[in-house]
Amino acid sequence: MAEYTINGGFALQGEVEISGAKNVVLPAIAAALLTDEEVRLENVPLIADLSLMLEMAKGLGVEVNLKNDHTLTLSAARIKNRPIPLDIAAKLRTSFLMLVPLLTRFGEAEIPNPGGCRIGARPIERSIEALCQLGAKITYESTDGYFHAVVSKFQGKTFKFAKNTHTGTEMVILAAVLAAGTTILENAAAEPEVDDLINLLNKMGAKIRRTEPRKIVIEGVKKLKGTNYKIMSDRNEAVTFAIAALVTRGHVLVKGTSPQNLKIFLEKLTEIGAGWEPQEQGIKFYYQKSLKSAHVVSSPHPGFMTDWQAPWAVLMTQAEGEAIIHETVYESRFQYVEQLIKMGAKISFFNPPVPNRETFYNFNPEDDRPGNFHAIKVTGPTTLHNAVLSIPDLRAGATLVLGALVARGESILLGVEHIDRGYENFESRLTKIGAKIQRRE
Repeated sequence: MAEYTINGGFALQGEVEISGAKNVVLPAIAAALLTDEEVRLENVPLIADLSLMLEMAKGLGVEVNLKNDHTLTLSAARIKNRPIPLDIAAKLRTSFLMLVPLLTRFGEAEIPNPGGCRIGARPIERSIEALCQLGAKITYESTDGYFHAVVSKFQGKTFKFAKNTHTGTEMVILAAVLAAGTTILENAAAEPEVDDLINLLNKMGAKIRRTEPRKIVIEGVKKLKGTNYKIMSDRNEAVTFAIAALVTRGHVLVKGTSPQNLKIFLEKLTEIGAGWEPQEQGIKFYYQKSLKSAHVVSSPHPGFMTDWQAPWAVLMTQAEGEAIIHETVYESRFQYVEQLIKMGAKISFFNPPVPNRETFYNFNPEDDRPGNFHAIKVTGPTTLHNAVLSIPDLRAGATLVLGALVARGESILLGVEHIDRGYENFESRLTKIGAKIQRRE
């Protein structure tokens, strides 16, 4: 385990380079296993989740070459069909993506129930149902904790997701590229990270096109080839550093990001009076005047991303008025709130009225629990103070770092290994722009 010691109250200034997108590189590894030719990925983030994904690939006999210059070369010419280890899958949500290349290349696979951050039930039955629609037979054995899957060959089909699913969309795309016939996927996820995966696969010889914002057509091909591909920048990192600049009343150039992928976030910044300016190398974020509160409702792309609502809560503690943050993607994603309250934040929970719970929320109604709150009210501006904080998950960890950066005094954050899952050298990059932060193992 590791911890941070952070002395807050210092304005951040300077430049920071954004890493490659965590939510692209992990499915890109699964995509690389669909061909026996070499795939070279650039702009790869050196994060803990990548290490776990590569450990799984190595266990399957895949040749892996990861360099410090953020390039990764994968060769699955000698891939073997082995069960995915339970201890690795329990740490990583995207471990389930490995099911598709194993089924495609061997016709059978064994994979455990996936783990990752506990931010709600995060059901995978949408992905399983979709693969079964394409011809797979998948059963779960509670005696060993594994899904057992077989398929003779994936078959193209028209399929519509009942609700938005990022992972489910990726799995259908991966399964359909080498399937027999054409797959038409409706109500598909529209995130830029999904389109980046599509671009990679098309460079490998796939035939995929997004014909409508939520409709993807995949024509199955006989074979995929190797390629070189540069991973897009991480939107979550960009938002984290942008808010770090604003809450500390500083100015930071976030290099490697573009307004196109942050549209609704930038619209919200304009609404609250925050400064931002596109530049040749990225976007400059700066504090220019007192901030006003603004409500946000998390939703699938092009809406306000669920991963952004926790950092937004910290920003709203420094804004004038009351801000409502309504989470609609996960049934339980406010674990960070109690930690912010320890720092003096004025936040209250409530459940706002909605027209139809089953259609309004993206999570499954049966996964909701009595006592779950789906919205918070943040009152500001508030002077945050130092505290000892426990990090419950990846995004909450970055959020609590933001709280500690704006708070007066020395804060200690426990459970920093959660942050390592999605942020490369987080503390060193923050130190470079003026943060007083130290890490201790």
